[in-house]
Amino acid sequence: MTARSRRGAPAVAGRRTRAPRVPPRRRPARGARVERILVLSGPNLDRLGRREPEIYGTLTLAQIHERLALAARELGAEVVCRQSNHEGELIDWINGADDAGLNGILINPGALTHTSWALHDSLRGCGLPAVEVHLTNPDAREEFRRRSRTAPACLGRVAGFGADSYLLALRGLVEHLRAPRPR
Repeated sequence: MTARSRRGAPAVAGRRTRAPRVPPRRRPARGARVERILVLSGPNLDRLGRREPEIYGTLTLAQIHERLALAARELGAEVVCRQSNHEGELIDWINGADDAGLNGILINPGALTHTSWALHDSLRGCGLPAVEVHLTNPDAREEFRRRSRTAPACLGRVAGFGADSYLLALRGLVEHLRAPRPR
């Protein structure tokens, strides 16, 4: 069983952790639906801004999350942003997303993109539409990065636009969720 901090976030040995900041609920227009999107970032993305800025840029993950929260509010949506270096924690969040009242998932699995059948299966089985996100274009990088195990379980993939990849993916997912469905 994982230890939990007072706010319910997983505790990390030797330091307190804080639950992810959930943006305040915005009151939608009468009859409008507020889409709630889970934004997951995998291993090493907590190092953004310091890790290879010539490849990944200078924005931190916290700054990307702030930009997403603003964009979501403009779209009349909400984001819940989380990051973990642990595959099992990402899987737990995906598996619990529907029960938590979330409507869709944006995921940057980091290096797990190329190896994790478990994330693939979790995305496939959670019942929510997901979009895979990458800051860089994996197809233009090393050979091992060109194969995504998670993309086949996702609605789409946005890559290569730096931090804007997250914003483009958010807009696309919200529009997909609001599109009329054939009966």
